[in-house]
Amino acid sequence: MNQATINGIQQIGIGVKDANQAWAWYRKAFKMDVPIFQDSAEAKLMIRYTSGKVESRHAILALNMQGGGGFEIWQYTSKVPLVAEQELTWKDLGILAVKMRCHDIQKTYDHLKSVGAIMLGEPVKNPLGIWHFYVKDPYGNTFELIENGSWFSKNKDLTGGVLGVVIGVSSVDDALPVYQKHLLQTDILCDKTGVWEDFVQVGEGATAYRRAILQSSSELTGAFGKLFCQTQIELIETQSQPRNKAFENRNWGDLGFIHVCFDVNGMGAIKDNLAKDGIPLTVDSGNEFDMGKAAGRFSYLEDPDGTLIEMVETFKVPIMEKLGWYLNLDKRKSTKNLPNFIVKLLSLNRVKG
Repeated sequence: MNQATINGIQQIGIGVKDANQAWAWYRKAFKMDVPIFQDSAEAKLMIRYTSGKVESRHAILALNMQGGGGFEIWQYTSKVPLVAEQELTWKDLGILAVKMRCHDIQKTYDHLKSVGAIMLGEPVKNPLGIWHFYVKDPYGNTFELIENGSWFSKNKDLTGGVLGVVIGVSSVDDALPVYQKHLLQTDILCDKTGVWEDFVQVGEGATAYRRAILQSSSELTGAFGKLFCQTQIELIETQSQPRNKAFENRNWGDLGFIHVCFDVNGMGAIKDNLAKDGIPLTVDSGNEFDMGKAAGRFSYLEDPDGTLIEMVETFKVPIMEKLGWYLNLDKRKSTKNLPNFIVKLLSLNRVKG
């Protein structure tokens, strides 16, 4: 059995109406231009979260090779995806924003403004003294751009991949065992309650929030650990009401941020560790997962407020599918990083424009 490790955020699931259209915009805005898979199939194992019915979908997993997690851009093909009954606010419970790493905050601001992002405010400093700002994409999803020092490689692009997420929780204390203990966001960079000036951008400049910013270790594990880089999870709690769930009366796969997915090794051991604390896996593919030309084992758990967390243990990744060239990891016992030159071969699939 492989050693149990959490290797970083592999991807954020984003439910959209048109996956190809959304991907084109995410390539332009965030350079999410390296596809790992593009696949259409039935989500047979997810009926717990699709009202007991097998739904069909088209999904694209795309990465930014400077480092960070990717986007799993997810579109129902068997039904029309539902929008939230009420516009999401910072008071709600669930994934409220995705943190994106960037090099130069002002140049990134100017770039996103030029490609049609909805700018929620100008760059300001967060509680850690780091420059950041918030935007919305054309589909109503909120992203936080934040200067960051953890990268896999650097080029002229202004942004990298996913740094982390902002999650609304009813109790930071109740959520910490999931995110800090089991998902290994071990370092608490900030845990304070107050009224936050930078939350003016998201319409919450007058409301008190407890704000806990967690970060993973700088020791990067797993085959693709260097590519995924360090991660951050920001948990926000407020006593202000109402606090609605982001996916209340909707299904996984409907519009918005549907899950945060961690890359792992040793899924069996992770499952046992969770069970000891009374946290079940609500979905577990065993060894049945096959998404196009990629394969592995995936599972889901819920945080105390029902926010969906996916874990994926990767067995096979296409390097150059048209040449039949794949990277097989299922027999690999080590949790050490792959050599950089092997990881960089993924960029052979880059889609321009």
